[in-house]
Amino acid sequence: MQPSSYSMTIKQTMALQKSRKLEREALKGYALRILSGRGLSLNELREKLRQRAAKAPDIDTVIGDLKEYGFINDQQFAENFASSRLDSRGFGKQRVLSDLLKRRVAPKVAESAVSGAFEGVDELALIEQFLERKYRNKDLPALLQDPKQLASVYRRLRAAGFSSGPSIRILKRFAQQAEELESLEEPETGGT
Repeated sequence: MQPSSYSMTIKQTMALQKSRKLEREALKGYALRILSGRGLSLNELREKLRQRAAKAPDIDTVIGDLKEYGFINDQQFAENFASSRLDSRGFGKQRVLSDLLKRRVAPKVAESAVSGAFEGVDELALIEQFLERKYRNKDLPALLQDPKQLASVYRRLRAAGFSSGPSIRILKRFAQQAEELESLEEPETGGT
């Protein structure tokens, strides 16, 4: 079945609109549309606007207006992002910080937001909850008797942003071989 010429015309029109450069007011409307769909950091928004702006100085003007209206605030974005990642995904501190930095949030702002979100959070309890959620249909003690599975679970905890020391402490509750993981334990750094 061949697509109708009408649908091809719509696709072509949409592609043309996406590549069209925007003047200041249209750029502001574009920025508001994309911000209404998803939270963005200042630098993410700047990059999107750079791709669509007819004139480079319009980007700073639009961003200035949006900041004035309160639509862009990296500190608030980072705090909401960190709280969301902790509450809904149960990620560890290091993963949340890494994700914020990937979203191009300034390092000091990201560290402040993550510290605030994780203040008073028991990392050991968070690791236990993560394991319960990810392995709810498995017999974890039996699974962790296999050294390959133990290493896999440990890597998964590290990828989820949990520190090596607390991860190993929790895994020791399930498997004697977890002590072997201590050779993989990285020294804790002061920044993350």
